[in-house]
Amino acid sequence: MVVRIQSKDFDTGRELDKLTDGFTEIGGLVSFTGLVRDIGSKHAVQSMTLEHYPGMTEKLLREIETEALNRWPLSTSLIIHRYGKLFPGDKIVLVATASEHRQAAFEACEFLIDWLKTKAPFWKLEESSDGAAWVKARESDDDSALRWNRHGN
Repeated sequence: MVVRIQSKDFDTGRELDKLTDGFTEIGGLVSFTGLVRDIGSKHAVQSMTLEHYPGMTEKLLREIETEALNRWPLSTSLIIHRYGKLFPGDKIVLVATASEHRQAAFEACEFLIDWLKTKAPFWKLEESSDGAAWVKARESDDDSALRWNRHGN
């Protein structure tokens, strides 16, 4: 299991190859790569700066990764999240889950992404020609995360 918070870019293919190397029981590998969009809530985004609390962020990501491992029979998993100033088209996050069967890998990957969008301590500052604004939480992200409530699954 791998959790990394970093400023530098990553190679998705290389990361997935490293993640599954030596795991011959894997029947399904699911990944999600999040990118910076050039569309903001009001204006075209020129850049996005991501901030986090070092130490606390990694600890919380490891906790939710452990939760995914407790809920699904995963062989391995990966969370890479970037911070710093990024531009449209840049990769922000990579989440990957691998399991003997695809359903567990799909569900665990979706769970991790939903949690990252709603609970992970990252703050996003979008910059446009009209200035800078902090990105607010979206109700639709909260709604997606609710389905993973312990009582529902």
